[in-house]
Amino acid sequence: MVNRREFTYLSSDGVHQIHAVLWLPEGEPRGVVQLVHGICEYALRYDPFARFLAERGFVVAGNDHLGHGLTAMGPEEYGYFEDWRHLVRDVRTLQLKVKEHWPKLPYFLLGHSMGSFVARTFLIDYPSTLTGCILSGTGQEPAVTVAAGKLLTGLGDPHKVNRIFYKLSIGAYNQKFAPARTPADWICRDEAVVDAYLADPLCNFPTKAGMNHAMMIGLQYVGKKANLARMDKDTPVYFFAGDADPVGAMGKGVQKVADWFRRAGVKDVTVKLYPGGRHEMLNERNREEVFEDVLSWLERHM
Repeated sequence: MVNRREFTYLSSDGVHQIHAVLWLPEGEPRGVVQLVHGICEYALRYDPFARFLAERGFVVAGNDHLGHGLTAMGPEEYGYFEDWRHLVRDVRTLQLKVKEHWPKLPYFLLGHSMGSFVARTFLIDYPSTLTGCILSGTGQEPAVTVAAGKLLTGLGDPHKVNRIFYKLSIGAYNQKFAPARTPADWICRDEAVVDAYLADPLCNFPTKAGMNHAMMIGLQYVGKKANLARMDKDTPVYFFAGDADPVGAMGKGVQKVADWFRRAGVKDVTVKLYPGGRHEMLNERNREEVFEDVLSWLERHM
């Protein structure tokens, strides 16, 4: 039986209380997996996957980022934060809190989508603090595209939606699947998951320009060779994604980032691309296979 607990802690912005979740296994745990969720979602969306890991002996932790989930202090805050570093530091704070209780357990970080960008920043800023890192649905736009996005999102009111940026980014992902049934067909092929996502007010909201601007700064940071060189070369990294994921350029962006890691000297880099899979492989039709593959990688790196 899995015991789920929810709690809060002060964000590195000094203002918000970060909503966090712990999934605890029965008996003595054998490892920790900390989840870092993606854009326009929240930690409890990972409940099925977290329970799967907890039932197999892992403590699982996760938090809602600023501007997301139960951390946001009302709908007006959905899709907004000011500083990329606040997200990274909030993830680090949760890690330290979990480590207070289980200081000797193997400790893994799993970041999805925007959370994978946070995890990649974490690998640079806090090297040698993880047993391993898992990156789900990652990617990297060309440097000129990121720079243009940073410039565009820096214009106007940061608290408002930049319609041009939204149309060119998230708004463009569904074009790969025309004629689409819904505006969110790009997330996965399971229609029930897509419909639940669209019906969930904690998911279905537009992102604000200030948050997009901060994320572009983060993407520039994780794309610099000098920063990649600061990662611990002995920390293994597992990339997984669908080969029909527009965020990862249909697999090409995933392979590009994995190659960056290899060229930076990371010794153990694994990539798994699932045929036909879209952005959320943990919610895809073959999610049981994906769960087992993640578990297998974890067990090989304990």
